Amino acid sequence: MTLTELFADPLRYEFMVRALATTVITAVVCATLSCWLVLIGWSLMGDAVSHAVLPGVVLAYIVGAPFAVGAVIFGFLAVALIGVVRDTSRVKEDAAIGIVFTTLFALGLVLVSVTPSNTDLNHIIFGNLLGVGRSELIQIAILAAIVMAALVLKRRDFTLYAFDPTHAHALGLRPRLLGAALLGLLALTAVLALQAVGVILVVAMLIIPGATAHLLTDRFGHMLLIAPAVSVVCSVAGLYISYHADTAPGGMVVVVQGIAFTLAYLFAPTRGVITRTVTARRRGRAREAAEVPV
Repeated sequence: MTLTELFADPLRYEFMVRALATTVITAVVCATLSCWLVLIGWSLMGDAVSHAVLPGVVLAYIVGAPFAVGAVIFGFLAVALIGVVRDTSRVKEDAAIGIVFTTLFALGLVLVSVTPSNTDLNHIIFGNLLGVGRSELIQIAILAAIVMAALVLKRRDFTLYAFDPTHAHALGLRPRLLGAALLGLLALTAVLALQAVGVILVVAMLIIPGATAHLLTDRFGHMLLIAPAVSVVCSVAGLYISYHADTAPGGMVVVVQGIAFTLAYLFAPTRGVITRTVTARRRGRAREAAEVPV
């Protein structure tokens, strides 16, 4: 098989074209939002919200409502419950997050198991990238447009909130409202990513791209460009590998993103572990050479 056939062969099938479009849209939105999640330190919160939306999605399916409605409601419910448990007991925030999101996720699993359906609701959990229909792709595109528009229009406010909420408040912004808005966008992003990788792996797409970009640059503006670029390349590569190797596409997308993070962790220009080790040794040798008497 030639290189051209390698890339062109999957595109002969309409389901692969829709899967590719879904992958690119999801990768861009998740990676862009992940920059703020990593900067704020909301990795655990992203995990909590992405899992906690499951019962909301199932209930929305039961009553015939849009998935996004149920996801947003349960996303905010999860955040509220975490706050209540943290503020009214001796339980710390990380434990509260673990308790709330695992309980809501388990509730979602129970609802999936008892809900009569002509479709396999397990796709919500594990993803169904190759089964994305035209109507579902349109829904994903609409949700992605809403999230991206909000992130672009409010990027300065969100960035200031991420770096210094106190300064944001002093400038007349409302940090609590900005935080709530980010959580709402997180819930919407989790919904559009469900089709690609499912509830279980959504958090990977919400964290890995931002973390990878954070290792590659110190400027947030550059992060917003690097994270989506890396995520798209890795996601498309993962989809192609899954096609030719006959593996789960959602899982392979995340595996490739994980490999990209590992490479950045080891070889990033200034922050890579191996890069720093090599640089330190060179400086040590240069220092020793300078100390040797002529």
